[in-house]
Amino acid sequence: MSLRSRLATPDEGGPAREDGHLVAVYRAKLLEEIDLAEMSSLAAAERRVRLERVLGHIISREGPVLSSAERSQLIRRVVDEALGLGVLEPLLADASITEIMVNGPDSIFVERAGRVEQLPLRFASTEQLMQTIERIVSTVNRRVDESNPMVDARLPTGERVNVIIPPLALTGPTLTIRRFPRAYTLPELIGLGSLDEQMLMLLAAFVRARFNLIVSGGTGSGKTTLLNALSGLIPSHERIITIEDSAELQLQQEHVIRLESRPPNVEGKGQITIRDLVRNSLRMRPDRIIVGEVRGGETLDMLQAMSTGHDGSLATVHANSAEDALMRLQTLGSMSEVLIPFEALKDQINSAVDVVVQLSRHADGSRRITEIALLVSHGREQFRVVPVTRFVPRPVGPDRVVHGHFEHLPLPRPVAEKLYVANEPLPPAFGVVEVLDALDPRQAIG
Repeated sequence: MSLRSRLATPDEGGPAREDGHLVAVYRAKLLEEIDLAEMSSLAAAERRVRLERVLGHIISREGPVLSSAERSQLIRRVVDEALGLGVLEPLLADASITEIMVNGPDSIFVERAGRVEQLPLRFASTEQLMQTIERIVSTVNRRVDESNPMVDARLPTGERVNVIIPPLALTGPTLTIRRFPRAYTLPELIGLGSLDEQMLMLLAAFVRARFNLIVSGGTGSGKTTLLNALSGLIPSHERIITIEDSAELQLQQEHVIRLESRPPNVEGKGQITIRDLVRNSLRMRPDRIIVGEVRGGETLDMLQAMSTGHDGSLATVHANSAEDALMRLQTLGSMSEVLIPFEALKDQINSAVDVVVQLSRHADGSRRITEIALLVSHGREQFRVVPVTRFVPRPVGPDRVVHGHFEHLPLPRPVAEKLYVANEPLPPAFGVVEVLDALDPRQAIG
């Protein structure tokens, strides 16, 4: 079996292990012949070129006899191992991959276009995987060991990394790298089928009219992508503060302040939470606040900011429906140390939230807006939502692709009037209705 086929085939037993040994042998030979002090003075690109040249001389001198393609592949593998992240390097270079999941040394999965697939790759050993993990976390001044077996960090290049090792991970060291896709515009999302032009017009009117929006959805449903696209509708002269756990948003406006939370250091000190940043942002004279995701006590601070002069703010929350998003906001708000009655949180949410945009990822990997709903309740009354857009799927055919259409419903008169006052036209597909009771039987929840 050739080197190329052995590297690409996850056979049980020897071949991949043999190639891992071959890579390790030539990595050791390479380290014997280079001047580490000289290498440290070179730029990253020059360092790679130098190592490839030296390794090429070693292979020419000592063998093995390889084809040009096999020789190039061996050199790349060895240099990737010496400088970078080994078998992960080509995955990080593949722009179509959005998630890399390493479940121990013998199991590597990736996500492409919303679909998860296993790759015929493996690490030579658990030790090699641990070396790769340690190299990754060291770039952000973190460490992972038995006393600190979990790490969640963002790499300097922007990827979000999560590591968990034994004894917590029973299948071996587990590494998850989430790569953030480029920023999509709303017209591009229309091309992908995530929404239609009438929905774009409506969302644009909501953002410009300073409605408070909550983007809701499950994991991987595209919440951050949509939030980033919606933020592009904010006028360029406004002062925007973004608050995130891992900086993913890529706003294009000039007056943007990006804040990122900080985990505790190895001594367990120095943590800065999302809540700390939300509270601090209120002292920074923001026109709008964008919170990447609310997941705890900071929800109460965000709701108070939305209802006390920071209209037009945006946030995301993990939930499976618009109704579930409101109930989850109520639960998260109760996690604050501020002792506020659970029922009183309804008042906060009813006065703060105007629109819930629900996203879903379908079985075929596609992501789209499945509902745009307005919150029309007041005070401490039960949440009442009015859907104004729904995605209506058709039965899935043999191609297993999810098809359907967007259904547009009338807006309540008070909402239409608010858009009119803001000089925002109502899209033609949406009418106006006078009586809320005529709209939808599931308005009242909670």
